[in-house]
Amino acid sequence: MTTPEQQFPSILFIDDEADIRSAVSQLFKLEDLPCVSTANPAEVFSRISPTFAGIVITDMHMPALNGLELLQKIHAVDAEIPVVMLTGYGAVSLAVKAMQQGAYDFLEKPFDNDHLVEVSRRALEKRHLVLENRQLKAAVEREQQPGLRILGQSPAMQQLRRTLDAVLNAPADVLIYGETGTGKELVARYLHEQSHRRQHNFVAINCGAIPEQLIESELFGAEAGAFTGADKKRIGKFEFANGGTLLLDEIESTPLSLQVKLLRVLEERKVTRLGSNQAIELDIRVIAASKADLKQLAATGEFRSDLYYRLSLVDVHLPPLRQRKDDVFLLFAHFARIAAARFHKEYIPLQSTELQQLAQHPWPGNVRELRNMAERYVLMGADIAFNQQPQKAEHGISGSMSLQQRVEYYEKMLLEEALNQHKGAIKAVMAELDLPRKTLYDKMAKYQLTRRDFLDKNED
Repeated sequence: MTTPEQQFPSILFIDDEADIRSAVSQLFKLEDLPCVSTANPAEVFSRISPTFAGIVITDMHMPALNGLELLQKIHAVDAEIPVVMLTGYGAVSLAVKAMQQGAYDFLEKPFDNDHLVEVSRRALEKRHLVLENRQLKAAVEREQQPGLRILGQSPAMQQLRRTLDAVLNAPADVLIYGETGTGKELVARYLHEQSHRRQHNFVAINCGAIPEQLIESELFGAEAGAFTGADKKRIGKFEFANGGTLLLDEIESTPLSLQVKLLRVLEERKVTRLGSNQAIELDIRVIAASKADLKQLAATGEFRSDLYYRLSLVDVHLPPLRQRKDDVFLLFAHFARIAAARFHKEYIPLQSTELQQLAQHPWPGNVRELRNMAERYVLMGADIAFNQQPQKAEHGISGSMSLQQRVEYYEKMLLEEALNQHKGAIKAVMAELDLPRKTLYDKMAKYQLTRRDFLDKNED
């Protein structure tokens, strides 16, 4: 997912000669390079930002703003946006000065079309690498910071993290879908705590747990005397979350009569307390969570379609645990270590038979059920924890799996067991499994296991 600044156009071309703008625009169109051309350098600043995924090509001499001044202003926004300068005859010394001040390259007019395209492609590639490195660095920093993390190495969870990281600070509301227990509130808190709104309130309200006659005052607030029983002013959840994040959990449960009022608040970014005529400006991110398909509910008239489309600018789908079985062992070890630290108990890694039970279980309660089992395991031991599983999976390892699949299953299970037991210590795992370092790393890569996932971080 990309933010608006990372979308087209990828080239901004500035020149005060209409013929040159037309020719260059046509050239880039033929080369499938989206381009916007203008004679006004000031237009550049409405299109660039630190996430702008393109380049700027500009003439050196223009009436409104010369190339060096434009270069300085662009680099004040982001010093790593490539700027290619075009110079007329006799202005090479000025172009050299521009290079010294950070220009990516310069071409002397009349320039060769193929050379312009080649330079532009190289500059775009450099810009994309810069943005990619920034995203990776930011992701690593977030991973190392204390606080909430989204755990899991399955493809679905990797894609989820990429989606969340792309919209962390975007001014966009988010709609989260997921079965009960998949971690919808955790994802909402992650979006809040990793964003620039983290210094303000995170407010969660379960729309299905509040009586219909009270939910409006809970959300919007009320002045004293606004209705029977309102003996003092009440600050609503929208107002209390101002500057931060509001989670509307079980949004599908809101009455239709309230949905139209919610829509107005979301569109106007203003809220008015019951009994008041004074609108309060809101700077807020709204996250809605639902276990139901709102689009389907909208089609049957059970949910307002205009509210659905307003909420679903960014859709986040949380997969059920049965669809991310590769993450079960990692999550169990994570929750068990947290429980051991909280209950002052020793964490004892699972045996192979217990790992097999985890793999075979269908997890109808999703991550919440898994966490409950991990805590029960730490408190009361494996016999009680695993004997209280509601049911076994319909198909275990001995079902339709081939011999090779069974061998790989046990191999991965033994690797995870050893990594868990030794808290990611590679030398200890090598010794226990009698594996050379390269072989161990190759097998870890094969099963998408990373040492970091098994470190004992004593999170709480």
